[in-house]
Amino acid sequence: MRAETLAVASAEVVRARAGDPEALEEVFRAYEAPVYNLGRRICGNEEDAEDVLQDTFLEVCRSIGRFRGDGSLWSWVRQVAVSKALMLLRRERQRTACSLDGDGNLAGMVGRGPPEPTAPIDLEAALGRLAPVTRAVLWLHDVEGYTHEEIGELMGKTASFSKSQLSRAHRRLREWLK
Repeated sequence: MRAETLAVASAEVVRARAGDPEALEEVFRAYEAPVYNLGRRICGNEEDAEDVLQDTFLEVCRSIGRFRGDGSLWSWVRQVAVSKALMLLRRERQRTACSLDGDGNLAGMVGRGPPEPTAPIDLEAALGRLAPVTRAVLWLHDVEGYTHEEIGELMGKTASFSKSQLSRAHRRLREWLK
């Protein structure tokens, strides 16, 4: 079921904006699975997806009073989730860049690169091999429908950055899935 089909009644939104715990729980129940799935796709693993889910709904509970209702509630929640996922990726990238393993190599870089040419591969495995930022751009553009301008804004980069990351993702996936 797509998140867009999961509507939270406008009365529930009004109650949630007023801080009603039952209404906030209804919002959580309506969007828990789509937010988790979005976090899983952007971050690439279940543990980070759980963190994105938790961080997203903590922010939703804190900030729902500022939801203006200009768009759908799902659009707003999705925007919060994407921001939380990208923040998590930035933290991970900073942590990885700063940590070296015992051999003086960057930790977390082992196993990167294209799969063995004879190894069977599926799309899920290929997506998992992409760098987290590249995978996030691919997912946001090709699946979530964000424009390059929107992605650039979310990531604090330019639209050109988004375009180059998407091109890189498509090129690598074509190579790996041959």
